[in-house]
Amino acid sequence: MAASDRVALGPLVGSIDQGTSSSRFLVFNAKTAELLSHHQVEIQQKFPKEGWVEQDPKEILKSVYECVERTCEKLQQLNIDITNIKAIGVSNQRETTVVWDKITGEPLYNAIVWLDLRTQSTVERLLKRIPGNNKSFFKFRTGLPLSTYFSAVKLRWLLDNVEEIRQAVDNGRAMFGTIDSWLIWCLTGGKNGGVHCTDVTNASRTMLFNIHSLDWDPELCQFFDIPMEILPKVRSSSEIYGLMKSGALTGVPISGCLGDQSAALVGQMCFQDGQAKNTYGTGCFLLCNTGQKSVFSEHGLLTTIAYKLGRDKPVCYALEGSVAIAGAVVRWLRDNLGIVKTSQEIEKLAAEAGTSYGCYFVPAFSGLYAPYWEPSARGIICGLTQFTNKKHIAFAALEAVCFQTREILDAMNKDCGIPLSQLQVDGGMTNNKVLMQLQSDILCIPVVKPSMPETTALGAAMAAGAAEGVGIWSLNPGDLTAVTCERFEPQINPEESEYRYARWKKAVMKSMGWETSEAPSNGDTSIFCSLPLGFFIMSSMVMLIGAKYVSDQVLEHMGDA
Repeated sequence: MAASDRVALGPLVGSIDQGTSSSRFLVFNAKTAELLSHHQVEIQQKFPKEGWVEQDPKEILKSVYECVERTCEKLQQLNIDITNIKAIGVSNQRETTVVWDKITGEPLYNAIVWLDLRTQSTVERLLKRIPGNNKSFFKFRTGLPLSTYFSAVKLRWLLDNVEEIRQAVDNGRAMFGTIDSWLIWCLTGGKNGGVHCTDVTNASRTMLFNIHSLDWDPELCQFFDIPMEILPKVRSSSEIYGLMKSGALTGVPISGCLGDQSAALVGQMCFQDGQAKNTYGTGCFLLCNTGQKSVFSEHGLLTTIAYKLGRDKPVCYALEGSVAIAGAVVRWLRDNLGIVKTSQEIEKLAAEAGTSYGCYFVPAFSGLYAPYWEPSARGIICGLTQFTNKKHIAFAALEAVCFQTREILDAMNKDCGIPLSQLQVDGGMTNNKVLMQLQSDILCIPVVKPSMPETTALGAAMAAGAAEGVGIWSLNPGDLTAVTCERFEPQINPEESEYRYARWKKAVMKSMGWETSEAPSNGDTSIFCSLPLGFFIMSSMVMLIGAKYVSDQVLEHMGDA
């Protein structure tokens, strides 16, 4: 590339995309939105007990640094000048909770991932303090039901169960944050002056944030008994938070921050009321922009903050349908069952089957999220026959992702009153053409996928580039680059789609009510687990006395004989 060509690239924006399965760093041209280079590192998930999901915050941070450095090396190999990177945006897995020591900079416990279920007993305890045990008691303040999903209950569990965290809070050393806060604090200097902040989209997923006043809510903090001094400062999604303090991009401002689903909404250019997108990642998230009005769902959806693209810009809201398990089901088939060696193989297997042959898969590994909010559900595969093989199960797994999306789309159509005429999609799973065609068949509407599916990273880059003091990315509708798309049209008749969907809903009903928080924690399922210890001891003594009496009678009888 000639020197003149390098100059023609214009300003660039970097984007940290820290997801549940991996971390990535991507670099975009601010004028054309073209993706120039990227690097990705997979993140390890830990499952210390059933229902527990953790990650190492230091591993997350290390993976981000590695992605930044490798991407910069790749750009230099392409003869692209990295000094043209003028801003960095952050998008992140939401709700995942970290507490760290601001003096040492060390995490005080592993990050508790959004999928984690250990807080079910915490939720049940908190529910008892709410009139009528109403899960939706705080809905009009937070937009959320009381659930294991959100950060406040994870933080409450940490304060109740980790002595080191309790001591750090008492000593004024503890800091709480979601992954965006942890990364921004570390990248802007950490214990040496790091910026402790979050943005409105991530704050709106904690259950501690008032989505109308746009600040931490003292009454909610009191209800969860969480000290407000450990919370980050809440900022808009597009402003300069601080500067990178180390690595190849030292001195570059971090100026965009959005939870991953909000970032994807921005990246899909869904700036008008009624525009919606569905992101297929570890989970599946359908967001519909409702503009400057917060709409509250009657059908199990969440009200959340879509974005606030500047300190003086208005806040926009969204309705959200959240599905816990989407891409995670493919990872489960790969890692737990060994049905495939790579995630890409699932498409080939499903294509070979062409049908689930009456097999239905409900991947409720972490309970069911929208529209049910049923933590007692567990995964089931039903409708099995001797003919069923791994290809049918692979097909059923992909179909399950599509059925779950259909459920939340139905709920969204009811709440919004205007059915979507097409679905805009993005995320890693959209590379699977079998899945995309299935999705169109099951929804009975076209599915539209941008040719550059990295819309989450793009949204964070747009917010960073448009920030006051950076100003290299225009968000004016006329300046936004037209996106080329691939369309998938329905290919089956609606009657068949409805039949399959009805069978799926039957399977969902069978998945519910499997678990309670009182289940034995050591996995011992013997009958005596359900008996109180005193009763067990007393009944054992009665049995022993009875046996002794019978044996004495038998011996006496033998003696008489």
